[in-house]
Amino acid sequence: MQRVYEVMFIVRPDVAEEDVDKLIAGFTTTITGGGGAVKTVEKMGRRKLAYTVRKFGDGNYVLLTIEADGAVVLELERRLRVTEPVIKFITVRIDEEEKRLAKVKALRGTRRKVSAEHAAPAAAPVAAPVAAPVEAVAAVEAVEPVQASA
Repeated sequence: MQRVYEVMFIVRPDVAEEDVDKLIAGFTTTITGGGGAVKTVEKMGRRKLAYTVRKFGDGNYVLLTIEADGAVVLELERRLRVTEPVIKFITVRIDEEEKRLAKVKALRGTRRKVSAEHAAPAAAPVAAPVAAPVEAVAAVEAVEPVQASA
């Protein structure tokens, strides 16, 4: 079953740009060879790491969005693990999140239509005179007459 994943990996900062491109091409062939598809490749550039990883303070970030089954993802993770220039990686399944976001957007779209239809024809409500408290006081006085104390 094809699912959508985001794979982010960090390459050592001393690796040349063309070597990073070769790594990405190798991972792409792993994915496509296993029956998956690469949706996007985003090279995010060199960034500072939150903490030291393998004695490196920064690294080159790469984000792959792929559509593949679990076996292909396991093979990709295995290759990421044994590739020496890759110092850190993470794989996140995002297809459920995309479904949830699509559902929320559809719900918001229907809310906007409904609220626009109700807001346009409705005029401002006219306030009715408040007579209820006077009637309530009169009803209480009719039940219990007030006695004057001497």
